[in-house]
Amino acid sequence: MSSIVGIVVHQTGSSSADSTFHSYANASANGAHFLIDKDGTIYQTASVYRKTAHVGRLKARCLAEHRCSPAEIKSLKAFNPAAEHAKEKKKTAPDRFPSNEDAIGIELVGEALPRGNLVPDHKKVYETVTPSQNEALQWLIRNLSQTLGISAQEVFRHPDISRKNHTEASTAQW
Repeated sequence: MSSIVGIVVHQTGSSSADSTFHSYANASANGAHFLIDKDGTIYQTASVYRKTAHVGRLKARCLAEHRCSPAEIKSLKAFNPAAEHAKEKKKTAPDRFPSNEDAIGIELVGEALPRGNLVPDHKKVYETVTPSQNEALQWLIRNLSQTLGISAQEVFRHPDISRKNHTEASTAQW
């Protein structure tokens, strides 16, 4: 990444750091720059200057911040996440949310429950982030923000900027 403009906080959907590390070995795996285990241990899994696949399709930031132009509102009336993402990718931050190309991803180990495929992902609820994870997350975000000059307003939960389960990282605190 040539510039880093934001941080995105995720939860893994898995029960342990080991299962997350194993998933990173898959050719089609998503990834992040840091992983925080339930006991607060921080692992760096990629260079902060390396692009990782952790964000997905971007939501329109102007909608979330109630500042879209009339033309943008008109173009966003039809629900089309792929088209919305394509329009957002043409913008530069901070006119759009941070993306894979310019954001650091931090994963917190935590499952989406109940397990299994019988319940759709959007109906699952992520585990509560542990106090040790929150303490480590606060330390990590503070240090990354100071070192890389990232504004506190550019740190987001994954579902705030992309179409993900709304409970992901909902108990994370920084």
